[in-house]
Amino acid sequence: MKRLIFATGNEGKMKEIRAIYSEMGYEVMSMKQAGIDVDIVEDGKTFEENAVIKASTVQNYCASHDELKDAIVMADDSGLEIDYLNKEPGVYSARYMGEDTSYDIKNANLIERLDGVPKEQRTARFVCAMAVVFPDGRSEVCRGTIEGYIGYEPMGENGFGYDPIFYVDEFGCSTAAMSPEQKNRISHRGQALQMMKKYL
Repeated sequence: MKRLIFATGNEGKMKEIRAIYSEMGYEVMSMKQAGIDVDIVEDGKTFEENAVIKASTVQNYCASHDELKDAIVMADDSGLEIDYLNKEPGVYSARYMGEDTSYDIKNANLIERLDGVPKEQRTARFVCAMAVVFPDGRSEVCRGTIEGYIGYEPMGENGFGYDPIFYVDEFGCSTAAMSPEQKNRISHRGQALQMMKKYL
């Protein structure tokens, strides 16, 4: 079975990826499961640059370890862009207010910063750039996005990160209030993972 290593330690992401790739015939592993411990410096200016940096760093590690050298490596860089806040937190979404700050605090802060802003100016999107690097060094990148707005309060228990404050008009709820299947169908990461299937 071909091995697909996803450059993340985020178990929420791994669940989504396994659900979408379950029928692809790959053994899907996180870096931790593959025993990879490598420092990744995400100093790209765009989601795409950061995704490629992550995937390439892990692929270089795999190339120098015999038991991993056939692995395909994928990585994503994703985040939330809020138009009213000049597209913040953007590429700094995971590091916004500090990496160890809980998302409850981050979400409360963003809602507070939008206090008094009417719904039509609360437009936002989730962006996901997905990169894959093959053992021969070839790489591909694609991008998925989902448009929505920042709600007035957190809602839902299913998602992670900024999901509880990101609402989609069509469904009248936040992405954290959707079922995992529904979210995977429309989410930025779900779209990017589906697009990536053609390269795999």
